[in-house]
Amino acid sequence: MDILKARRIYMIGIKGAGMTALAEFLIRQGSNVVGSDTEEVFFTDAVLARLGISVLSPFRADQIDPTSEVCIYSTAYTRENNEEMRAFEATGKPMLSYPEALGMITANKMTLAVCGTHGKTTTSALLAEALRGAGVEPSAIVGSEIKSWGGGALAGSGPHLVIEADEYQDKLRFYTPFGIILTSIDWDHPDFFPTVASYEAVFQKFIERLPRHGFVVAWGDDARVRKIVQSFPGKKIFYGFLPENDIRIVSALPVDPESPEGLKGIRQHCSLSLESGETREIVLTLTGKHNALNAAAVASVFGHLKLSFESLEKTFSSFQGTKRRFEQLGRVNDALIYDDYAHHPEEIRATLTAFRELYPKRTLTVIFHPHTFTRTKALLEEFAEALGLADQVYLLDIYGSARETQGGGTSQDVVDRINRVWPGKAQYSPDRMQLVQQLQQTVTGQDLVVTMGAGDVWQIASALLS
Repeated sequence: MDILKARRIYMIGIKGAGMTALAEFLIRQGSNVVGSDTEEVFFTDAVLARLGISVLSPFRADQIDPTSEVCIYSTAYTRENNEEMRAFEATGKPMLSYPEALGMITANKMTLAVCGTHGKTTTSALLAEALRGAGVEPSAIVGSEIKSWGGGALAGSGPHLVIEADEYQDKLRFYTPFGIILTSIDWDHPDFFPTVASYEAVFQKFIERLPRHGFVVAWGDDARVRKIVQSFPGKKIFYGFLPENDIRIVSALPVDPESPEGLKGIRQHCSLSLESGETREIVLTLTGKHNALNAAAVASVFGHLKLSFESLEKTFSSFQGTKRRFEQLGRVNDALIYDDYAHHPEEIRATLTAFRELYPKRTLTVIFHPHTFTRTKALLEEFAEALGLADQVYLLDIYGSARETQGGGTSQDVVDRINRVWPGKAQYSPDRMQLVQQLQQTVTGQDLVVTMGAGDVWQIASALLS
């Protein structure tokens, strides 16, 4: 079947970031979408409400819309753990997983897939926004709310589709790319990829899905990335800080957020050396060297597609960012409150380093919500080391999501590892409201508080501000 021809679609697990973006895209293509999910509050609830999508909760077999032509389901759910899955299967109508449905769409477009362990959301959003600024009119499906869009999807009239391509459960095998951005490779999702080799293999197989006339843009500072990309016979473009890259970041300098330029939203100045040998000076609204890399990746795509660099510069200097990525939410007692999605040690390290560069005089407090028991256990030492960059760390209970209900790692394990090196720095905080009240009473204008993680830790930031 062609998912774009279905007029009535039922989506199980619709609150997931990717599922919400897919629902938005399908609505913009003319489909009627109804979904279901748990009663848990997600940051996507507001997006779904704005779209007018009915979300039924909790899951119940008797609430499935009998007029639905097809069911799209989150891969977090199976016939074994979800009664709606069993009920829809009994109707005999088609059922597609999220990556299967997205894969159908990629096959009909010139798909630009952004993959890698880190930076997928920001890079795919920045690329789609830049293409739109260049008049290309792309479609896009991105796993977050992009502030200037009010959602996570675009349905443009042009041939290009930008997707955030998640590697978990080898979703990549369903996609048909024309171009790939490979941002990074750091072992993750140990519940599905038991070894580093099994994790790297999924990206190798994805590169092999590219047509010879396609192209790959890859982070050239990492030997693992270079090794995986090297076998591709088509066009390869490497970006990064090292001199051997095709697109090289010569410098990336932070802007004081209290300066006149900083108050306008500018966060760093970068100098890019292009494939042509020309050097261009750009300004970014995004903070940190990791975001300078994301911008260089997008510049590499623009160079290959021979699009206007002037229009790209305008996007770089005006991009409003995405929800839950280095997002400033407000102030409490003049303390700055930020929220960020970082949930892997390397992401935490990059994000906290950027905060240190931007606010060197503030005391950095992190409220971290670990995501999955298996990741916490497998990367325990790495989490402790990365979180050690903060001055004070509070650990919430692990967010297992629909994937896990228990496992070998605990938040107390992370606390103990941190305090072994930095005594008293970390604290296990299972009582959220007690933590909120404590911080409301103690933070001052010298503090920077960051809620961090893939779960609902953002609700603590909201509670602080209320």
